[in-house]
Amino acid sequence: MPSFDDGGRHAAPGFCHWQAWLLPAERLPLSATRRDAELTDTSRKPAARAEAAEDLSTGSGAPLANERTLEQALGLQVRSLRRDLDLTVSDVASAAGISVGMLSKIENGLISPSLATLQSIATVLNVPISTLFSSFEEKRDCSFVPAGQGVHIERRGTKVGHQYELLGHALGGEVAVEPYLITLSEEAVPYTGFRHAGVEFIHMLTGEVVYRHGDRAYHLRPGDSLLFDSAATHGPEELVVRPMTYLSIIIYPREPER
Repeated sequence: MPSFDDGGRHAAPGFCHWQAWLLPAERLPLSATRRDAELTDTSRKPAARAEAAEDLSTGSGAPLANERTLEQALGLQVRSLRRDLDLTVSDVASAAGISVGMLSKIENGLISPSLATLQSIATVLNVPISTLFSSFEEKRDCSFVPAGQGVHIERRGTKVGHQYELLGHALGGEVAVEPYLITLSEEAVPYTGFRHAGVEFIHMLTGEVVYRHGDRAYHLRPGDSLLFDSAATHGPEELVVRPMTYLSIIIYPREPER
């Protein structure tokens, strides 16, 4: 029984539909040849699938994460330890018996220093040499919070009946992310005076609220989301259906290290 594509045309295995339609019957390959072609094609499928899997990515526009080399991690650690001690590049280089230029290249991950040089630097920084390699070995942050076990904290809204449950916390990175589950109880009152650095994302879970941001107000129902610059005054202006819950994710840059 011949197979058909969506347009009702005959399709022979191993051939594009339009090719099978144009070729006369006597020029179609023999069944043995077809089987060989199918086997060959099947043998290529796992590789094709693997290739496709490598190309998979999220829909995010974020750039790919760069993997740090050992030299880069080492340099960042040396610089961090030096700054913690409030020492200049010249101070450490002189005490370690190396040039300022060499130490600068080490801190920028441009060269692979000898163990003797690293030992001298570690001695000046008053740390074991293994400490210089610790940042290369550390794992990426990951925070897991089981249901109902977030940390209940107090913020400005706590005084007006807003309950905050922190759902995760990242220890490192250039950007701080604070995900909250916020509950406004029957006793909660409106408050539109929140203002802080960064951006905030709100996703409504239960209840209804009219949420104020700057000079505009938005009626949020379950499933609605709001993303805004949190430097403008904002907050729940009218508590339409109480109690209510919504996710609030606050994102802001960490203060740069010295």
